[in-house]
Amino acid sequence: MIRFLSLLIFVTGCASAPAQQNKNKIITGADQLSVLLPKLKNKRIALVVNHTSFVGKTHLADTLKNLGVNIVRIFGPEHGFRGNAADGELVNDSIDVRTGIPIVSLYGRNRKPTQKQLSDIDVVVFDIQDVGTRFYTYIGTMHYVMETCAEINKKLIILDRPNPNDFVDGPMNENPPLQSFVAMHTIPIAHGLTVGELAQMINGEGWLTGKLKCNVEIIQVKNWKHGNEYLLPIGPSPNLPNNQAIRLYPFICLFEGTVISLGRGTPFPFQVLGNPELKNMTYTFTPITIKGVAVNPPHENKVCYGLDLRNVVPERRIDLKYLFTMYNAYPDKEKFFTSYFDILAGTTKLKQQIKDGLTEEQIRATWQSGLDVFKRQREKYLLYP
Repeated sequence: MIRFLSLLIFVTGCASAPAQQNKNKIITGADQLSVLLPKLKNKRIALVVNHTSFVGKTHLADTLKNLGVNIVRIFGPEHGFRGNAADGELVNDSIDVRTGIPIVSLYGRNRKPTQKQLSDIDVVVFDIQDVGTRFYTYIGTMHYVMETCAEINKKLIILDRPNPNDFVDGPMNENPPLQSFVAMHTIPIAHGLTVGELAQMINGEGWLTGKLKCNVEIIQVKNWKHGNEYLLPIGPSPNLPNNQAIRLYPFICLFEGTVISLGRGTPFPFQVLGNPELKNMTYTFTPITIKGVAVNPPHENKVCYGLDLRNVVPERRIDLKYLFTMYNAYPDKEKFFTSYFDILAGTTKLKQQIKDGLTEEQIRATWQSGLDVFKRQREKYLLYP
C-alpha cells in the first residue's frame, strides 16, 4: 500500500509538469495516470488492450503492473495483445512473457468475454486505439466487453483516444440483415466518434442485447476536439503501418470485398491497388506471405497491375473514385465483387448502384438522409464538440 501511494504521488507530480509546460499537447486517457490510479486502488483489474495501449514509451500493462496495480487478466483483440498476429488470424489464449499475466484472446474461440472470465474482476479497463470506421474490429470487441460487463454488473473504464479519421460519411449499416463483427452498429462507414463517444451511443441507443446498460466511465482526452488533426504514434494494426494507410483505410478497405489486392503482403498495405488481370496499368507489385502481417495474401506470388496511392492526399470522405476506376478497368465485371463487399459496405445497394452505372454524386445523394439522421443522433453523445 505504501509503495502504491508513493508511486501515485510520483506519477501525479510527473503528470502535472508536462501539462504546465505544454498546454496544447494532446493528453490521452491513458496518459492521465493520476486520474486512473485511484480508481484501481485495491481492485482486481482486467485490461482490454493491445500494442497501441501505451503510456509514453511504456505499455499500459507494464506501467500499471510496475505501479502495483493488481492485474488479474488481460484480454486481447484481433492481432493479439502485443499486436503480432496478422489480419484475421485466430489468436490463442496464452501467458504474457513480460508480465506473467494470463491473456484471454477475444479473437479466437470467443469474441465476447464469458461471464466466468470476468466473475473475479472488479474493474475492466479498455484502452485501444480506433481508426474511426464501422468495420474496424476493435469497436466490436468493445461492444462485447460492454455487454458482458452489463450482464454481471462490472464497471468499465474507457481510456479515450482521438479518432484519426474524424469525419462522418458513407452508407448507413442496414442492421440487422447485414450485422456482423465488422458491422455491429447502425452507423455509417466513417462515424466520427471516439471509442468513448461510441460507448455512450451504444448505451444510449440500447444496442446491447436486451437493451442492457453498461456502467461506463470515460477518462476523456485533453486538448483535443473534433476537427483537430491527430497522427497516430503507433500503427493500429500490422496492415496499417503509417498515417497514409490510416487515412486511406475508410474507403480502400471496401476493396477487401473485391478481387482487387490492396497491398497485403507488400511493404505498403492499404496504399496500393492491383490485380493480375489489369495488364493495361503500368504500376506493379507482387504480394507475398509476411509472417505476422499477411498470411497467404490475395494473389500471392503473382504480379499485380494497378495504382500506387502512397503519395496521394486522401479526401476526408468515403471516396469512391478508385472503386469506379478499378471496376471499369477489370475485364470480368461479374467476378469483380465478392459476397463480403455488402457486409463491408453495410448495404446491398452500393454494389448494385455501381453495376447500374450511377455516378459517385448520384450514389452519395442516396446516403444523405441517413447521414442527416445519424448526425443529429450523434450530437447527444459527443464529448469533444
